[in-house]
Amino acid sequence: MSRPLELTRAQILAHRRRVGALDERLPAGSPSLEQAAFLGLQDSMPRAALISIHARLAEAPPSAWEDPVFVQVWGPRYNAYVIAARDLALFTLGRMPDAVVARRAAEELADRLESALAGRRMPYAEAGRLLGGHGRALGYAAPTGRVLIRWEGARAPLVWTVPRPAMEPAAARLELARRYLHAMGPATAATFARWGGIRAAGLAALFEELRDELLAARTPLGEAWILAADEPSFRAAASAPAAARLLPSGDAYWLLWGADRELLVADPAQRSLLWTSRVWPGALLLDGEIAGTWRRDQGRVTIEPWRGLSPAERHAVEEEARSLPLPGLAPGSISVRWAT
Repeated sequence: MSRPLELTRAQILAHRRRVGALDERLPAGSPSLEQAAFLGLQDSMPRAALISIHARLAEAPPSAWEDPVFVQVWGPRYNAYVIAARDLALFTLGRMPDAVVARRAAEELADRLESALAGRRMPYAEAGRLLGGHGRALGYAAPTGRVLIRWEGARAPLVWTVPRPAMEPAAARLELARRYLHAMGPATAATFARWGGIRAAGLAALFEELRDELLAARTPLGEAWILAADEPSFRAAASAPAAARLLPSGDAYWLLWGADRELLVADPAQRSLLWTSRVWPGALLLDGEIAGTWRRDQGRVTIEPWRGLSPAERHAVEEEARSLPLPGLAPGSISVRWAT
């Protein structure tokens, strides 16, 4: 057996930024939108998906999240997600529970919802009442791939049903695991389970099924796996990082738990400022490193850096903030406040 590939923190983060299109923005267009949503765009905070798109795509308009290439679902951990329509099976059936009883319950709930809606779109609370419960419970039907939502941030989401995707859950989960390994590797079955909100039981067997596609890696956090096809990317020289990016709460790049957070942010005090026990702020990515947090109140963006910034760095951050394509705000109308 070959020895694990030795990977440094710098190599890992450079690969993740490269895959996540965070060093250089993608050109405008539908293929780039789908690439930006490679690991899904969490949208639990109003318009977080739009800001994630803007961090990766050139000239993203305020309506980018509504592009026809996208749909909205209750995705990993039952959060609202914007995903590529072609990937519906991955982010739904790929999370289908293993237990027969749970699968049957999800399908029966989708059946009841389809019958109650009769082709209509309906606010989820109203749909929940039709079924004799609460709208939040409808999320348990999401892993069937038959439930879509539309949530604009200010109002309760609309819900409706669609035909089941033509993919088996086992195949969908394998592809979802490949996606996660490519975007967030090195990874383990446990980190994939936590990210996807999937019970860890059985995922060791899933990774064993992928074994011929994997390469063992030794990281600062211990041993994990990468896709063998990604070895050249990990070994490649790092690209020049972007001067500044504002990543929203729940952005895929820093949607991490446990020890994985230590790789991204070494200082425990800073980690507590980013991954709070309440609503997470946004993350300030500066020259390839998380260097602070940010929050938004309508057209005012407040930046809280963790270190002193040069005039050039402050200018880059302010330009990035003012370029956010926020709905209802005229270009250039965003104001920036620096927290001290």
